[in-house]
Parts: sequence; structure tokens; C-alpha cells
Amino acid sequence: MTNSDIYILSGIYIMKLKRIKKSTDNDFHQAWELYNDAFPLEERRTLDGQKRVLKRSNYHFEILIDHNQFIGFILWWDLEIYRYIDHFATSKSIRNKGFGKLILNTFINNDDKSILLEVELPASTIDQRRINFYERLGFKLNLHDYKVPSSVDNRKIDLLVMSYPEAISKETLNRFVINNHPIIFNS
Repeated sequence: MTNSDIYILSGIYIMKLKRIKKSTDNDFHQAWELYNDAFPLEERRTLDGQKRVLKRSNYHFEILIDHNQFIGFILWWDLEIYRYIDHFATSKSIRNKGFGKLILNTFINNDDKSILLEVELPASTIDQRRINFYERLGFKLNLHDYKVPSSVDNRKIDLLVMSYPEAISKETLNRFVINNHPIIFNS
């Protein structure tokens, strides 16, 4: 998923995947609006922070286009051992129509590296539905203590990590944090 324009085919369905490398790209604005709408303030980068990570060769800001209409994005890091999904969202108008499943199945099948992503603790029905969605795709919920830095203050945010294709140990998660959090959260 590293080319500038990739087409996702599922049966006869075709969707365009486009990597954004600069915030001045014409398609960045819609994705940025969805990003700000879909994630809590403390889990988002500032615009300046996003501009910095866009310069990193191992960071991918990829938008999805269906019939010339923006439908979502997947923001991810290509790390040494893992692909780490930083943020993933689809437009409200296409949710619950199978697009998320199609996008993530394509992402899963694109590389043999294991995948990690974060989810909020299952404190609400929506949080639990999100976990269930990822589990239906084969992700495993790891119930290890896991915290990430807030983007707005010095607090730590409690989250859970989901992994694909296998669950990971607490020790493996700790190594991931030591080796990769400085890259992900200090960029």
C-alpha cells in the first residue's frame, strides 16, 4: 500500500487508495476534518504534528476514494516488526456498509507483518462494537495494561492493544512500547 494510487478490487468492486505526503495535497482537507471528528482531542495529533509525521518515510497517511468521493483513511506506521495502525476511520455516510471490512482485509493481506492497533477500553456500547468489529476480522484483544501519552497534557490514556494474527504477550507489548513509542508519539 505504498504506491500513490492503488486500486482495491473485491469481486467487481474497485476503490482507490491514495497516499498523502503533504498537508497541502488537495485531498488532505477532507481527511483532516474526519480525523478531527472521529477521534478524541487527546488521541489526535495537532496539525503541526501531522505535518511532521508526513515527512517520515515509514508513516503512511492513506485516503480511500470510491467513485471520486472520499470515504475514509488509514494512517499507519511501517515499523521493523509490525505495521501499526495509528488511526482508521470511514465517513459516517458509508459506515456499516462493509467498506471498513474491505479496507482492513486488504490491509491485512497486503503484507506478512503482524499488525497492532489501539482501541478504547470497552466502557460503552460503541467501544465494544468497535472491538467486536476488529475481532470478526481476526484481531486478538490483548488485556495487558497499556498507556499512551495524551496529546494535550501530561496525562496517560488507558487503551488496549489488538493484534493480528495472534495475541501478544505482555513482554512483547513492553518491547513494542520501548522500541516504537518514541517514534510514534514524539514525531
